Amino acid sequence: MIKMVNEKLLYEGKAKSVYQGENDEEVIIKFRDDMTAGDGARHESMGQKGYLNSILCAKIFEIIEEAGVKTQFIELTEPCVMKAMKLEMIPIEVIVRNIATGSIVRKFPFEDKTPLNPPLVQMDFKADEYHDPMLNDAIAKALGIATQEELDKLRELALKVNEIMKKMFKDIGIILVDFKIEFGKDKEGNIYLGDEISPDSCRLWDAETMDMLDKELFRQGKDDEVIEAYQEVYNRLLSDEEKAKFN
Repeated sequence: MIKMVNEKLLYEGKAKSVYQGENDEEVIIKFRDDMTAGDGARHESMGQKGYLNSILCAKIFEIIEEAGVKTQFIELTEPCVMKAMKLEMIPIEVIVRNIATGSIVRKFPFEDKTPLNPPLVQMDFKADEYHDPMLNDAIAKALGIATQEELDKLRELALKVNEIMKKMFKDIGIILVDFKIEFGKDKEGNIYLGDEISPDSCRLWDAETMDMLDKELFRQGKDDEVIEAYQEVYNRLLSDEEKAKFN
């Protein structure tokens, strides 16, 4: 187990806890088995969920890094425990949609499962107390959470991440429907992809059956199918050698 400085908790989210690392430049992110929906109104614990998400997140971040997008990921020291660069997180959730479904269909007159070309980039204000409302550039700048240059950069990076992940998932027979990502800044103001990418933060459909392989199963009350779906993504994305490393 990697050492944390006095077990100093910096932040506790719905499914992860962030601790101070061994120096001021690093944090330790611990993935928990918690599963929530509806702004935390529904909360369950699902065995193996933290294990699977941490390994999947590490693998996805490695692929994204190799394709040229900087992330806060340093290493997965063991399942559920990730060493990462310490960032000041930007309170914006950047959502990229390749297919219209979910909340955008409920809020706008899109027909469910309509392909979106080009993809839609949506930004939400990350604040549970306000239920993560949708942002436009004017509101984001008025709130002082990002400059126009930073907002443009977030869109550019989000679309690049989308292209990387669409190919990654297509190669293993999965459709990347949409996903949510977050970014943060280092001490010099450089922007890095942060937080997590996993079946918790993506909509993933099997390319042949169109079966869901993500957190939407939990939102729909299909709790007994959740871990099986996450395991399927894990089995497809990781090589046998990579799986053996964590067994």
